[in-house]
Amino acid sequence: MNIVEFLKVIVFSLVEGFTEWLPISSTGHLILLQNIIPLAGTKEFFSTFEVLIQLGAVMAVVQEFFFRLLPFGKRKKSGGIYLKEEKVILIGKVLLACLPAAVFGLLLDDFLDQYLYNGFVVSLMLILYGVFFIVLEQRNASRKFAFNRVEDLPWTLCLEIGLFQCLALIPGTSRSGATIIGAMLLSVGRVAATEFSFFLSVPVMAGASLLKLIKHGGHFSGMEWFTLLLSMVLAYLVSLYCIRFLLRYIRSHDFKIFGYYRIIFGGIMLMWFLVSRFLL
Repeated sequence: MNIVEFLKVIVFSLVEGFTEWLPISSTGHLILLQNIIPLAGTKEFFSTFEVLIQLGAVMAVVQEFFFRLLPFGKRKKSGGIYLKEEKVILIGKVLLACLPAAVFGLLLDDFLDQYLYNGFVVSLMLILYGVFFIVLEQRNASRKFAFNRVEDLPWTLCLEIGLFQCLALIPGTSRSGATIIGAMLLSVGRVAATEFSFFLSVPVMAGASLLKLIKHGGHFSGMEWFTLLLSMVLAYLVSLYCIRFLLRYIRSHDFKIFGYYRIIFGGIMLMWFLVSRFLL
């Protein structure tokens, strides 16, 4: 691996970290990057690279919300370990909400890879959900949300949010974008919707990443493994910053700016792929 390819890996890792948690579709950005500055190497290397940068992003969520989700407590007098009922229930709700995406993801994985992972589909989804965000936030301008704490979400509502997450199987939708839009439509406040989206990401992304790692993982040189692990660390560090930024931002702002960004970026992607296909 030469210095140019090494720098490309760093760029991809930083983009993954920045875009995974903002509702702007990390898949769309990575597909565009791969068409502009394609990474060299085998399919196995690129597949493993994608897996590890996703795992790095997931690790950031685990660190940020570790104590929020940790179901174990320690008794002050006896020192014994006990289960915190509220945390166990929250984890149960998260796992329930992940079931639809897990089932449909396993059933449709090959179909999605073959037919939908292309610039045209990604561009359309970027634009479409950008419009959804703007329209939704205009509707929410003076709305009072029924649920403002993740812990207060009913079981049935969590499952409904999980069904919205299935929409993110279409590339360009954005997993966080689909779940946030779905949650807000179901009267969940912005902060709670965003946090629940982060919680859902852990089993969904970790499971999908491990599945692809088993499917595509290969034997690499020492330099390649160093590059892969570096990419995971970079994605983790940038993701940690973005998670904290987004949670601060939405306490006093809405999601409209992300909608406008999606429309502009989706338009750029659409023009790029149309020009690439018909003129180049």
